[in-house]
Amino acid sequence: MYKSELFTEFFDNEKSSGLVLIGCTIISLILANSIFSDQYLHTWHMKIGTQSLEYWINDGLMTIFFLLIGLELEREIYLGELSNIKEALLPIFAALGGMLVPAGLYLLLNYGTLAQSGAGIPMATDIAFALGVLSLLGNRVPLSLKVFLTALAVIDDLGAILVIAVFYTKTILWINLAIALGILLFLFILNRMKIKNLIPYLIGGVIMWYFMLNSGIHATITGVLIAFVIPFGDGTKKSVSYKLQHFLHKPVAFIILPLFALANTAIVLGSDIVETLSLHYSIGIMLGLIVGKPLGIALFSFLAVSIGLCKLPGDLNWKTIISVGFLGGIGFTMSIFVTLLAFDDHRIINNAKFIILLSSLTAGCIGFMLLKYNLKKSNEIHN
Repeated sequence: MYKSELFTEFFDNEKSSGLVLIGCTIISLILANSIFSDQYLHTWHMKIGTQSLEYWINDGLMTIFFLLIGLELEREIYLGELSNIKEALLPIFAALGGMLVPAGLYLLLNYGTLAQSGAGIPMATDIAFALGVLSLLGNRVPLSLKVFLTALAVIDDLGAILVIAVFYTKTILWINLAIALGILLFLFILNRMKIKNLIPYLIGGVIMWYFMLNSGIHATITGVLIAFVIPFGDGTKKSVSYKLQHFLHKPVAFIILPLFALANTAIVLGSDIVETLSLHYSIGIMLGLIVGKPLGIALFSFLAVSIGLCKLPGDLNWKTIISVGFLGGIGFTMSIFVTLLAFDDHRIINNAKFIILLSSLTAGCIGFMLLKYNLKKSNEIHN
């Protein structure tokens, strides 16, 4: 019962956040292409201290988003869908296919070019947007499908985090990295000593973030690492991990992610949209999100079931898996995040953001229509 309540709370927050993100994206695009464009764009480049507001959102506030992702992943491992290896293998294989196939399609077109570093862009799934679209179908969506998509997206995000850590780190300052990891080790020792006061973990996390930021490795990784040293205990509502996760849900869903959407979708649409669509990296992103995601998710899921590693839930079929695979093609937050790390050229970043939005919208619409049709047919058969 407890597990079901926790999942319902998570699902409700994420689907609501997805709808808010859609609204923020539309507002941002309108303002960026209106008579207020210069003032709106200047807002995000306004200096706060030594860095821009956009920088503090992307490198600072998004660390809190990654902390929440880490806490959710930890809970899934201990108590959720990833706690039973047999049940976990289906979303794990689906996520693996949903990362490898899109990246492969992108590299097929861009390997050896200056844009090849964008291979990580179509690998991720935006949890909030994907669940937001799924929620539009209401009660006809079986719980097992919600769980599958949620577990898939969480694993996807972990994969994206690993890709960021391994492939988007250009120069490492080893002293700063050693200090950051030393702080992590100290917090781990506190965890093993069963120190349950949250304050030392948060203070240590902020200091670790500073040294990670100055190590060359993207500072947002700190959020995930800190999540795994915060005491989990028995995972009940009295545990430190649960309280922090519960506290962070709404600020992340309704403040941090909307700010990220507003700051990073301020895209000025030029007159050369047709040319933008024909660029190799644009085609790579579109192919990856619209074709690669559903293909990889369905193919790897089918392989895992065929060789007997796991089984398909009784209320799902391959049509619904393919359909939800398209929702996996909604990259948005993580895809934009990787774009900012992959490219230095502002024009390429702007074009890639536009293609991500267009591809995510296309994949989301296809997934919604397929699910609406297939779930209706499934309900008619069962009735």
